[in-house]
Amino acid sequence: MEQMIIRNVRPWGADPVDVVVEGEGIAALVPATTAPAAEGVEVVDGGGRLALPGFVNAHAHADKSWWGMDWVSYGGEATTQGRIAHERAVRGRLGIPSVDATERVLREFLRHGTTAIRSHVDVDLGVGLEGIAALHEAAARLDGAVEVEVVAFPQDGVIRRDGVLDLLDRAAAEGAASIGGLDPCLIDRDPVAQLDGLFSVAERHGCGIDIHLHAGGDLGAFEYDLIIDRVRRTGLMGKVNIAHGFALGQLAGGRQEQLLQEFSELGISWSTVAPIRSAPLPWVAMRELGIGIGLGTDGVRDLWSPYGDGDLMRVALDFARLHGVRYDEDFVEVARLATSSAARYVHREVHDIVPGARADLVLLDAQNVPDAIVRAPRRALVVAGGRLVARDGEVLL
Repeated sequence: MEQMIIRNVRPWGADPVDVVVEGEGIAALVPATTAPAAEGVEVVDGGGRLALPGFVNAHAHADKSWWGMDWVSYGGEATTQGRIAHERAVRGRLGIPSVDATERVLREFLRHGTTAIRSHVDVDLGVGLEGIAALHEAAARLDGAVEVEVVAFPQDGVIRRDGVLDLLDRAAAEGAASIGGLDPCLIDRDPVAQLDGLFSVAERHGCGIDIHLHAGGDLGAFEYDLIIDRVRRTGLMGKVNIAHGFALGQLAGGRQEQLLQEFSELGISWSTVAPIRSAPLPWVAMRELGIGIGLGTDGVRDLWSPYGDGDLMRVALDFARLHGVRYDEDFVEVARLATSSAARYVHREVHDIVPGARADLVLLDAQNVPDAIVRAPRRALVVAGGRLVARDGEVLL
């Protein structure tokens, strides 16, 4: 078994230690030393840097980026329906999805310190399951440095396109960890049919559901109620995630509190990309109730938006700003949302700098965790699965 010692690092800003790695996992943390290592053991000098677990991107769209291509000007209407139509009209000309384009996105994630992603992958009548195959092949090219979990995502709607539910069923049968959904009221305009269809597939295959909800206010709350009811009836506790869910931060106290209690009871989690004009989430109450919150990059330079660079630390900074974070302990909690607390989004029992965890570490030139979030400095070193995979922002693979 290959061995590595990552010397003189400060996990979460604590006292310096050496991280002993065996194979893909962390074997031990020992006091920092300069003693010679045993023959054959690779030694990586951490230089006293701050060490964080590898970032976990809980909401990506790695299959649909034009990163690395010539600039693509924004076109089409700036509505959900408009973006769907524009993407369907243009993606073929850009060769989306493709293995090469997806690999370029994964490399951007990796050089910024992301070592695990949960990626929504478009599944529709035009591309079938090609995007899922492209994502798996791209990840294989990086030899598993970025571990990927697939959400088969019906970006063009579920019920309004005959055959999409069959594609989702096939994706789940072939190993997709989750199936997605999209705005049951606004896109399909038949929330009962969409949700019944999705929950039927999830029950049949034992997969999760990760559903995009953009509706605000009472309409968004109504969709939450429908999902809660179906989780109770199907017993899919702990297997449903709501992405975006903009309505939650807009609801009045009593209604919000009632929903939070039900989310907690049923293990319904949340993922957000912390858009700057959205209503802040009740994230402290969610944390106290054990409701999972994951951070994600969403799309990176795709046909929905020209923004994004794959850096989850910048998303953490946006989250901190949106929620008015000021105190050191709250900055640390935000960093945990992007790292250790996000283990559930990629089905890991533990994801941290502790013995027994996969050896995924990010080293940064920062005094402490708050300093790292506020400045988002270049990643000095990235270790993934016990291998040094990036240095000074450049992927070594």
